[in-house]
Amino acid sequence: METKTSSGTFLDEIYAIPGGEGIRLCIQCGTCTASCPNADRMEHTPSQLIAMARAGMREEVLSSNAMWYCLSCYLCTVRCPRGIKQTDVMHAIGYLSVQEGLVHARTFTPTMYRLFNHYCKVGTLPELWFMMRFYLQTNPLRAWRMLPVALNLLRRGRISVKIRRLTPAGDCQLKAILARAESQGGAR
Repeated sequence: METKTSSGTFLDEIYAIPGGEGIRLCIQCGTCTASCPNADRMEHTPSQLIAMARAGMREEVLSSNAMWYCLSCYLCTVRCPRGIKQTDVMHAIGYLSVQEGLVHARTFTPTMYRLFNHYCKVGTLPELWFMMRFYLQTNPLRAWRMLPVALNLLRRGRISVKIRRLTPAGDCQLKAILARAESQGGAR
């Protein structure tokens, strides 16, 4: 039995998100799953996830880890007989998962997205501070284990410590881009 929400069915919600349109075109051939290099790590394979979404299994789909294991390699898209951009469908489901607060417990990708967005507003991505903050928020012990790697990168000049600010013109352009993304359904 399909779950109805205030905006229609669960399938309608996915379809309404940019990238989610392909979910209705799927013929359940399984090519995406056979092509996916990470399918064995997913709780539900890509084709299973689509079938579950069609069945209205909202909670199971949104709390799955499948969309967070998508590598965005587009191998599924290249091989799909219907030309579905499965990666975009996965991103649409991930977006809904974050919006509903049903992110898989052992998934750190949304945290990385939030931090990335934070630093984009500054105008640059200072790798050292970005990764330190990410590890401290998700797994502080791993931060200690990554310290030798960070020091080696610093020594070789492969990682930046400085935070470079945008120029006033660049700041205006970035704000315009973010405003347009938000007007098209993106979240800040």
